[in-house]
Amino acid sequence: MARNTVKTIENELSKLAESMSFELVDVELVKEGQSYYLRIYIDKPGGITLNDCETYHRRVISVVESVEYDFLEVCSPGIDRPLKKEKDFERHMGDLVEVHLYKPQDGTKVFEGTLAGYGEDGIKLRTGTEERVFSLKEVSLCKPVIVVTEEDLEGAELE
Repeated sequence: MARNTVKTIENELSKLAESMSFELVDVELVKEGQSYYLRIYIDKPGGITLNDCETYHRRVISVVESVEYDFLEVCSPGIDRPLKKEKDFERHMGDLVEVHLYKPQDGTKVFEGTLAGYGEDGIKLRTGTEERVFSLKEVSLCKPVIVVTEEDLEGAELE
């Protein structure tokens, strides 16, 4: 199960997603237990629906037949999807994000702050009165922080 196989079909998966007005967010081939899962994450403005995932799933089967996998999943990346591509960082510039590091700095591996920049130099994070720059090699994950307020919950039915 070569990872290269997934990389070779990624362009085709992206073109198919774009033709359906979706964005291909990520593709991963992971082993869980004895099985290999091919997961394809798609999104669109306003969010992806279960019907969108099903429609894309049906259309993508012929594209992924060259990949060895046991289970194919097409799913939403979720509201707190990791920032991976340059356009993800552009979309979240000025937003509150979490940066996770491989190795601790100043006694912690997780920093939270406002995304203030992204480029070859790394990820610039504004935390209070200081700015920190983390090189891309030292960052294991960057994702938006989801803040839920009482106003967001107004009218929501909670069980």
